Amino acid sequence: MWLATKRPGLGGGLVLGLAALAPGRLVLDLQFAVNGPLTIRPELYLPDRFLGSSAVGAGFWLLVAGHLLTGAAGVAAWRALRSHDEPERRRWRLLVPLLAVVAGAGLLTAPVHSGNGFLLARAAFEGPWPALGGYLLLAAALPLAAALALAAPAEPVARGALAGLAAAAFAVAAPPVLAGLFRDDLDVAWGPVLALVATAGIAGLAGTRLTEAVAEGTENLAGAAKLPSLFWWRLTTGLLGLATAVAAVIGALAPQVAVTALNPGAVTPVSAAADSPARWFLLVAAVVLAVPAAGVLVTKTAALARPVLGVAWAGIVLAGTAVLNTALTATQAGNLAGFGGTAAPVFTYDLGAGAAWTFAALVLAALAALAAAGTGVVEREDAGEGATRGNVLAPAVAGAILAVAAFGLPVFAVPGYVAAGLWSRFDTPSWGLLTAAAVVVGAAALATRSRPKPAAALLAGAALLTALHAAELPLVGGSLGGASPATGFWVALAATAALLVAAGLAVSRQGRRAP
Repeated sequence: MWLATKRPGLGGGLVLGLAALAPGRLVLDLQFAVNGPLTIRPELYLPDRFLGSSAVGAGFWLLVAGHLLTGAAGVAAWRALRSHDEPERRRWRLLVPLLAVVAGAGLLTAPVHSGNGFLLARAAFEGPWPALGGYLLLAAALPLAAALALAAPAEPVARGALAGLAAAAFAVAAPPVLAGLFRDDLDVAWGPVLALVATAGIAGLAGTRLTEAVAEGTENLAGAAKLPSLFWWRLTTGLLGLATAVAAVIGALAPQVAVTALNPGAVTPVSAAADSPARWFLLVAAVVLAVPAAGVLVTKTAALARPVLGVAWAGIVLAGTAVLNTALTATQAGNLAGFGGTAAPVFTYDLGAGAAWTFAALVLAALAALAAAGTGVVEREDAGEGATRGNVLAPAVAGAILAVAAFGLPVFAVPGYVAAGLWSRFDTPSWGLLTAAAVVVGAAALATRSRPKPAAALLAGAALLTALHAAELPLVGGSLGGASPATGFWVALAATAALLVAAGLAVSRQGRRAP
């Protein structure tokens, strides 16, 4: 109340930051109603026996009401504080969103290590869909809300929003850490600790001055001061892209599943691994990303390579989720088979090094995407406004529509095999398909408002992504055997052609600018 009456900007910003994570927390808590026994929330629910169904009480509805009211308060605060003023130049424009991505990555891991047989601790990608959807919303909302907070025109609103965002993330990450510390059958996992450290960094930066001070007599040097900034942005983007590619290569080649004998003295040691049919797909996606990432580090090619990298990172998500799906399915099926029978289980099946490196590649890909977006903003400030002219809109729109259809349809058909999709059998790979479709649509829309060469690079990157999707036929279908082209393959080729036509039209008008 004191913040709302004495410092409304700071108080409203706090509400905005808290409300940013309310949708994700709401979806996360819906798991109690869908299947409570699978919920990994030691602070709210700790099973002591096997249950086959959920039974929610009044506390669940109060929890849902709290999230809804927090979201409504955020909408009211946004309407009260919105302004059309230009935001001032902020400090920490790269560091704060990067910390937010790190915090989101920590939330996607297993919240605790469990020695309780009734509480099977799993990472977000191993859990049921409400938990996965909730954690993904939280991981996506953290960097987006951080970037929007730094773009707030008023300094108090920006600081309050960052503080509120840190408080909301702390409320998600702290309870599992406390449960691991104070319960004998639970141990602290590294993910929530990482999220707490990153959250503490955001809270600390929220307490500093966010607006950059401009000394007198330095206004004429503003253009020269941007060059070192652009250099560091490009260096960060290129290095993150290369690190993503390296992690993806290791993830593609390393074992996805680790098999451990429960009684090594009585069982002959085994070495088994479930090789994902999508591992070559991930390997090619890594090469596709590594080329523009290396180009960003070269001054002569950085301007064109950066937009391509800003799209190609989605290929890692597209292929990485397919690889992780194999690891998750193999571990779940193996453990259920071992513990579901009457005989004592002989082996345990856990995620192997390949799955860990693939997950790391997904996190690094998100960081590379964020850095590429920041680099694009700095490049646009240096070059000034400009837009392509000519008939780029029609092929770009056609390519985007065809791309959405391509990512929603199967690329190959194999007897007895049903691939994950966007509109049917929504599974872990579907998140990669959804990410790739959204990136292509965003790239096509941004290209119509960009300068000719960056627009052509964006459209070429989008075409590269749809072509990579079509390449699933030989790269994934070839591993399964008996694969034949399906509708999605031909639609992906059509989308690639349309996007390449749009790229050619954009670069052919590079000498013209919209009035």
